[in-house]
Amino acid sequence: MTDARNAYRESVAHGASAVGQVILLYEQMVEDLRRAGRAIEENHIEGRTNAINHAMLIVSHLQNKLNFASGGEVARNLERFYGVLRSRLLEAQVQASKDILKEQIGFLLDLRDAWTEVDRAEAARSTPLLTSAPSQAEANASVTDWKA
Repeated sequence: MTDARNAYRESVAHGASAVGQVILLYEQMVEDLRRAGRAIEENHIEGRTNAINHAMLIVSHLQNKLNFASGGEVARNLERFYGVLRSRLLEAQVQASKDILKEQIGFLLDLRDAWTEVDRAEAARSTPLLTSAPSQAEANASVTDWKA
């Protein structure tokens, strides 16, 4: 099951826009933190550590991709968010705190939703719209000109 899920995610990621890839990374972090929460419930230290470490790896990747020259204030705000997120994940790790994880999941989902709106807006801008419907004569001409 995991292999099929990973193959699906990989194919989706290859076809996703840059913003779509960011959304997928946020979703992966949420999944990692949920997995860490389950590991805390089961007192599985290694599982908690692996899940939180993977989420922190994604945070590092996202931080490294920030473009402050063109991103301006948004990039600076994301840099601060990622810094706080890292700190809170370290706290969750040390304290084995599901509450901290739940809080961070909420923030990640909120930000993921904002990125989803950005992705929709970009897709709408890049989708060409029909300027006018073909006239009945044009429609008939294309049908009658067709030969098998």
